[in-house]
Amino acid sequence: MKNVSLAINAVLALAVAALFVIVLSDKKKTSGVSSEGEEGFIADSGVVYINTDSLIIKYEFARQLSEELIKKEESSRTDFNERARVFEQDMVEFQRKIQNNGFLSLDRAQSEERRLRGKEQELQELNARLSNDLMMQQNRMNQQLRDTIANFLVGYSKEKAYRMVLSNTMGDNLLYAHPSLDVTDEVVAILNERFAAANK
Repeated sequence: MKNVSLAINAVLALAVAALFVIVLSDKKKTSGVSSEGEEGFIADSGVVYINTDSLIIKYEFARQLSEELIKKEESSRTDFNERARVFEQDMVEFQRKIQNNGFLSLDRAQSEERRLRGKEQELQELNARLSNDLMMQQNRMNQQLRDTIANFLVGYSKEKAYRMVLSNTMGDNLLYAHPSLDVTDEVVAILNERFAAANK
């Protein structure tokens, strides 16, 4: 009886030891960090991220869209500033005439004042319209850029077997991620190759 009890205890001890080894080896496999430390890290989780700020700065298509928007804004501002300058000159001339009794009649002065108020209203409406047009164009460009990147990521993720691609903008969305999960440079390189090929 004593030998049976010892045999059972020995078998149980071996079973516990075996379970202990299995559990520890599973933890090492799923932790993503090898016993060598951070250098042995392998991104096999299927989750990566893109630094969106870097992507926008380095992606040629994004830079082209940005330059187009800046040119349009400069052109709009130049046109508006020229009209505003002409209006200011008219206002200065009106003030000078008022001070020097340059109008033949009160009706003539009031008519000129109404004309200038109408021009001022037109300038305000032009400013609002130009700002609105620029905002709409920026929204269209942002949507075009998002669509281009999103469509690319569908195929890219399939090819690389990624299950999720996160966006990281100035550290807002991602508090920490191992650098090996950052695929920004690879994505930018492929997008720029495709953009260059499309423009040939």
